Amino acid sequence: MRIATYTRISTDEVNQPYSLGSQSERLASYVASQEDWEMVGTFTDQMSGAKLERPGLTNALRAAKAGRFDLLLVYRVDRLSRSVRGLAEVLETLDAAGVGFRSATEPFDTTSAAGRMMVQMLGVFAEFERATIIDRVIAGMERKSSQGGWCGGRHPFGYRAAKGEGTLAVDEAESPLIPVIFDLYANKRLGTHAIANWLRAAGLSTRSGKPWTYKAVLTVLRNRTYLGEVHFRGTWSKGTHPALVEAGLFDAVQAILAERGNDVSKRASNSSDYLLTGLVVCGGCGCHFTGTRATGRNATYRYYTCGGRQRNGTKNCSSDRLPAGALDDAVVRSLLSAYEDTDLFVKAVAEAHDRAQLGHSRNEGELRALDAELAKVDAGIDRYLRAFETGAMPESICGERVKALGSQSTALRARREVLAQEMDEADLTAPTTEELSALRDRVAEAIATGDPAPVKILLQALIHEIRVDSKEAIHPIFRVPVGVDLSGDDAVRAPSRSVGAAGLEPTTSAV
Repeated sequence: MRIATYTRISTDEVNQPYSLGSQSERLASYVASQEDWEMVGTFTDQMSGAKLERPGLTNALRAAKAGRFDLLLVYRVDRLSRSVRGLAEVLETLDAAGVGFRSATEPFDTTSAAGRMMVQMLGVFAEFERATIIDRVIAGMERKSSQGGWCGGRHPFGYRAAKGEGTLAVDEAESPLIPVIFDLYANKRLGTHAIANWLRAAGLSTRSGKPWTYKAVLTVLRNRTYLGEVHFRGTWSKGTHPALVEAGLFDAVQAILAERGNDVSKRASNSSDYLLTGLVVCGGCGCHFTGTRATGRNATYRYYTCGGRQRNGTKNCSSDRLPAGALDDAVVRSLLSAYEDTDLFVKAVAEAHDRAQLGHSRNEGELRALDAELAKVDAGIDRYLRAFETGAMPESICGERVKALGSQSTALRARREVLAQEMDEADLTAPTTEELSALRDRVAEAIATGDPAPVKILLQALIHEIRVDSKEAIHPIFRVPVGVDLSGDDAVRAPSRSVGAAGLEPTTSAV
């Protein structure tokens, strides 16, 4: 009789009965002890027995169908499958191929009905044992998570595994970058694509050394682990590791993520031909207006319609639809009129300076702390390099530590650049009468061409928001233009922040 053996171990089973080598040796001895038995093949797997999609088992069944052996021998039935359905399917396949099945330690002959019944009973016990192990493991991990322990998985950027403790520890080289990413999104109002570009431009990379992508940034922004929490099976619990982000900042980011996810008009990739896309905000529900069309018998009518009303109906928001052409014309007229009033910009800039001074001392304090930390990191790098040069430290240890300190230095410098930019914005100056006049002519010239593309570019840069309280109360809020350039399509470089609703809000006639 031609015999093929099948052995299996699983890395997810805590107590392995025998290793692959031990199973193979015992099966070989068993075959040698039987009269007229000949070993013709061996098949093996190192996978869970819960599923049948295993390379070794697949090859064994394929060889059985080809008639290459007469009996498949295993050490125990649970080595073949740990589910009743899987065991029955394998036995049916072997039976259809005219191949017998036997366990070396469980004397049941599958060629008889009683033997097949007993084998299936063993399969029931094997499945029960596996389910019991799973339940115990899950219960243990739930207890561990509720007590703040880390239950495994990929460690979030900014953390590493605390050896032998089952918890997370702060990665000093990566963690300084996490608050920077949250600040860029919540306070600087950059999108995930823009943040990824900023990180790549700063020479920063992910833990694997790959460039940052918007998906990697989203993963960071949505991860509650940075609040000092741990997750298991849909439940977040208070963890033992330190938080890297304050709860207020994290909640602000989640609100912006939800708002941008629901509002198509807020996405940077929006390329509609409506000039004020993403700028018109409903004063009632807070949603943005989007461009809509209504087709009549002889004409097509263009409107700006509140996104909240479109999604949830008039019970949620009763704001009126606004004729797109009339609103575009009214806002452009208001913008051109504002550029004739230099005092309006002077007053707005003065109020912006007052607000900037409130956060100036805080930024100065953080800058001093960053400079002190950078000095310590740079001094540490110098010490390790000197130790390597003098032979006091091997390259393997020195290189890893210098690399870690270098990553920390890069993150600190990135945060310092952000703070420096914030403080530079306090130096905003009001445009001169000549600059406003030149910009007014540029806008008027773009409108005269009849091409909506350059007009939209200008309006997106020059307008912060258009708040619609009602059809009779529409309030545009303009930005302070900085540096007029008439040579290209980008006719103005707008600051990263507007001067605020109270700073520059000219009167606009109703549509």
